[in-house]
Amino acid sequence: MCVFKKFRIDIGWLFGFSMILVLAAASLAEAGERLAVSVPIANIRSGPGPKYDIIWNVEKYHPIVTLEKKGRWYRFKDFENDEGWIYDSLVKKIKAVITKKAKCNVRSAPNTKASIVFTVEKGIPFKVIKTKGSWINIEHSDGDRGWIFKSLVW
Repeated sequence: MCVFKKFRIDIGWLFGFSMILVLAAASLAEAGERLAVSVPIANIRSGPGPKYDIIWNVEKYHPIVTLEKKGRWYRFKDFENDEGWIYDSLVKKIKAVITKKAKCNVRSAPNTKASIVFTVEKGIPFKVIKTKGSWINIEHSDGDRGWIFKSLVW
């Protein structure tokens, strides 16, 4: 003989709880996402809105890792673990890297015997074109292109 208990479920409570789970899942999906600046110069702010102070500016292809989203604003960290807020229309899912060493040679081909096309300092962002082994083919927003060794970038 089977005995079933009757449960009274409050639909309003169930709907509210479901919405909390959906929002939490969406928030978790956004946290940790790697994006890059998609405009020539972007303002980084101290909080999620235009009334907050501009604490620094970054150039196109500057990569970030999102920490949270509040409305249309992302709180993020960058390659130096600096944190700030950026408006969502200023970033896109672009494969990008940024130099993390004081002097980085960018070469004409993916090997150390290739000629140096140019040298850059720490903190220069690039779009990733393709990779080959431990080398990355990169492009700066000004159009300069070349190959850089993976350990030189974040």
